[in-house]
Amino acid sequence: NRYNVLIMNDDYTPIDFVQQLLTDIFYHKPDDSEALAKLIHEKGKAIVGTYTYEIAEQKGVEVTVEARSEGFPLMVKIEPEKG
Repeated sequence: NRYNVLIMNDDYTPIDFVQQLLTDIFYHKPDDSEALAKLIHEKGKAIVGTYTYEIAEQKGVEVTVEARSEGFPLMVKIEPEKG
């Protein structure tokens, strides 16, 4: 089974910080990170990667640790891939 990692929008975490996480943790290209960060901002959430459970969980932890260390309440969800 594979799992989607979703990043949820909030009113506090800067969009450029989200872009940086998408580049550093999920290895998206800068243009893709920018587009994904905008999507999260506009739609309230977006799937930022799909992995095995262990990797999805690890990336979720990395995002959360990074966000908290900067004082941001950024939320991550991990859901089973549909289909």
